[in-house]
Amino acid sequence: MFVGTKNLEVTMKTSPSPALHASILSFTAAGLLWLGLANQTHADRSSGVVAVDFTPTPLPATDAERVRTYTRSKVRLRHADGSVSEHPLAYRVLFTNRDRVGKNGHPAGQVYDVEGKPVVDPNGDPVIAETPDANSLLKVADRLFLVTHYEYDWMLENGAPPERVPGWYPRMAMSMTLTRLEQAAGTGELRVVGQRPIDFSSVDGLWIPCFGSQTPWNTHLGSEEDYDLYLLGTESGEGPIRAAAGLRALTEIYFKGKRQANPYHYGFIPEVRVEPDGTTQVVKHYNLGRATWEQALVMPDQRTVYLGDDGDHVGLFMFLADRAADLSAGTLYAARWRQTTAARGGAARLDWIRLGHATRAQAKTLIDSGVQFDDIFTAARPDAAPRWQEQGFRAIRAGHSGNEYLKLKPDREQAALVLETRRYAAYLGATTEFNKMEGLAVDPAHRQLFVAMSYIDKGMLREEGAPADHIRLDRVMAGGTYRIELAADRSDTEGRPIDSAWVGLTMQIPPTLLGVDTPADALGNLADPDRVANPDNLFFSQKMRTLFIAEDSATHVNNFLWAYQVDSAKLTRILSLASGAESSGLQVIDNLGGHGYILSNAQHQGEWIPSLPTPVKSRLIAAATTAYGITPKGVLNYYLTA
Repeated sequence: MFVGTKNLEVTMKTSPSPALHASILSFTAAGLLWLGLANQTHADRSSGVVAVDFTPTPLPATDAERVRTYTRSKVRLRHADGSVSEHPLAYRVLFTNRDRVGKNGHPAGQVYDVEGKPVVDPNGDPVIAETPDANSLLKVADRLFLVTHYEYDWMLENGAPPERVPGWYPRMAMSMTLTRLEQAAGTGELRVVGQRPIDFSSVDGLWIPCFGSQTPWNTHLGSEEDYDLYLLGTESGEGPIRAAAGLRALTEIYFKGKRQANPYHYGFIPEVRVEPDGTTQVVKHYNLGRATWEQALVMPDQRTVYLGDDGDHVGLFMFLADRAADLSAGTLYAARWRQTTAARGGAARLDWIRLGHATRAQAKTLIDSGVQFDDIFTAARPDAAPRWQEQGFRAIRAGHSGNEYLKLKPDREQAALVLETRRYAAYLGATTEFNKMEGLAVDPAHRQLFVAMSYIDKGMLREEGAPADHIRLDRVMAGGTYRIELAADRSDTEGRPIDSAWVGLTMQIPPTLLGVDTPADALGNLADPDRVANPDNLFFSQKMRTLFIAEDSATHVNNFLWAYQVDSAKLTRILSLASGAESSGLQVIDNLGGHGYILSNAQHQGEWIPSLPTPVKSRLIAAATTAYGITPKGVLNYYLTA
């Protein structure tokens, strides 16, 4: 288990003029950056600051630097009178996953059961998640609240199967925290004044909340990845099986053995509304479909929502709500990739297949009815493959790299839509060949959606014997960030108009945002460290005209946070994270009380990449030991010793 997780905070302060005077970069359980552009707009730059960019943070040059998170960047402001000013960023800690910042006296990353009681491991120690992910810094009335995801907790080394430690599990139900913050007058500095876990018992708990976003109506939109709960085809062909570890963890740890967990309660988009008094309202939007959701992002029309699906053989989905600022009813679509080139990460025209319409109430009723996979599809045995077409089956790959042969049962379209969304999309001819689709961000001025693809691999390659082979690209293990042009007046594949001006039209990678694979260097880097590798969280700042890109890389020894100026295509490294740590929880606030902030977490530092040479790993362990020390239980404040 990795401990000592910290998040990124960057804060800059201003005088009443747009000039920027000081800056602070710090790691917290919520990250923050102040920018002094609060009163500027993209169209109105006749005075004050007219452009923003950053100077680069150099690569870590020593082992001591490789095991710490730091920045040496400066924010550079270009003013209307032609002058340029630079202001350095710095680093500080607000709180870690093990800090006890709430009145309940438990660490921030503490895991709880359905009754709100702390979960402990077989040794009697508290189970503390080391993986803070999404952040939403929200101003509600005159108060500031921070919603933070805790994604997972590895209890067994390398995700070993539960039988390695009888009665214990590699993953379990997670949580979010609500942190009350105060903003200092003048400086804009934020400090923690309280914290509590958010209760998800009313929606059967929370499973692997990954990235998130903030809605235009000021709520937090989270995610659930259905890893460990996904229904997989068996080698014997007897139909799908449930991943045992996740269901056992939910049943025996979260529900304390009093209730059997249902996999169809997980893999959805949760929304958290925070009230001025700090109470929260939680819903799961079952009608947006079930998958390994990395993130859902609402477009400026407050009706169109894009959903990123994380995993092997996954899809790109779009939801169109019936009413603005209300996700309780709407129509779900899945993209069909029409490839136009295989060069430079590929390019395609996107078609949209209508999957169907559903309400949250309808979807919840289906789940509560006890519907099972076998009530939705008939699965053919693999030995029936030569005759599957004449028997009315359709071949798909969805959620994993194996073929499945399915037949939809009569009148089960809506159950397939909301509970087997990815399979149903593939069944209807949509593309489920994307790989490790991660964060989303929108540039509203240019109507462009950015989509992180962490690895261009598996289904995105040419696949012999695959039921469909829409995407046929060369492997890029460093991945890339795609740009989707959005347009109005689009129709679905049946010719029905799509009532949105934010419908994806074309998809390709800007040249600067394509990763570059390299032979392993002396440190173990497998990708060019001066380019983004394995992009994960994305966030776009309209004020700065900047796309921020956070890495979760197994090809860089150190992950980085990048700033990409979309108008100039300039890419700048602005933060280097401790070796093994991914950058997560990215959010940009352009104006909060006259200050702007960037949030980014660092989670699971010390999770060394496989290509790290043994001598380098030994040196980094020694450097981490020197920097962070070892607890009486033999656990570094950095990573768990083997």
